[in-house]
Amino acid sequence: MHILRFTAAAGLLAGLATPAFAQDTAPPSPVTVSGSVTLATDYRLRGVSQSDKDGAIQGGLTIAHESGVYVGAWGSNLSGWGTFGGSNMELDLIGGYKHKLSPSATLDVGLTWYMYPGGASKTDYAEPYVKLSGTTGPATLTASAFYAPKQQALGKWYRTGADGAAGVYTDAGDKEDNLYLTGDGAYAIAGTPFTAKAHIGHSWGNDGLGPNATSAAPTGSYWDWSLGADTIYKNLTLNVSYIDTDITRRSAAYLQPSFSRGQDGTGSIADGTIVASLTAAF
Repeated sequence: MHILRFTAAAGLLAGLATPAFAQDTAPPSPVTVSGSVTLATDYRLRGVSQSDKDGAIQGGLTIAHESGVYVGAWGSNLSGWGTFGGSNMELDLIGGYKHKLSPSATLDVGLTWYMYPGGASKTDYAEPYVKLSGTTGPATLTASAFYAPKQQALGKWYRTGADGAAGVYTDAGDKEDNLYLTGDGAYAIAGTPFTAKAHIGHSWGNDGLGPNATSAAPTGSYWDWSLGADTIYKNLTLNVSYIDTDITRRSAAYLQPSFSRGQDGTGSIADGTIVASLTAAF
């Protein structure tokens, strides 16, 4: 009798415990939040230094929904050419949608709004993008197109750097567009903690200076490329890359003094360099 009572009580307790355990196991959240902080020896945007060839602190935050919709923000300090009318910061607001075309292929479409808080007016601009990436074995390839429609931040307001330095508009109010096409590759090297990286891009835009004596495509049409490698330890990623462009000092001479370190009119901020960065993801 006592044994039967104990068994029945145990069964009752087990029956009560099972729903409670199920209630404690929450389903995965449909929303994920991720971010990163980066220390870099230089901030190169499409091969051109935005930090006057000095170091940069950068950070980003992304909120993604399981449907594929995401929003995010990314920022970096600026100096020299990259200040866009006096701003010491670039703040990018990003929104987009990712869709799995297959287990190994992803389509990503979205828009980046480039902002330069504290800079002069006529600085901010919008740039839609589309990216198609595919993975096969240890290799990942990505083809991307970034197209910024005509807007005043990209217009050719100054014909020469001298005009820009003097603050004399030669075509005030001009609006231009900008197209940037890229190819990126990553290859995980078997038996090592390293991933090789390669990038090539081509820009088409105005061949002069915008309203803040800068340009998204400084010489109108140019190539940029990089070769490097990543290595990961826990949530840290170390990257070392060689970055260069085909912008010669002769082709960029009319952009001076803007297109030089310290804007002293000598040298170039688009010549070859080695950039190292350390990124902490969270």
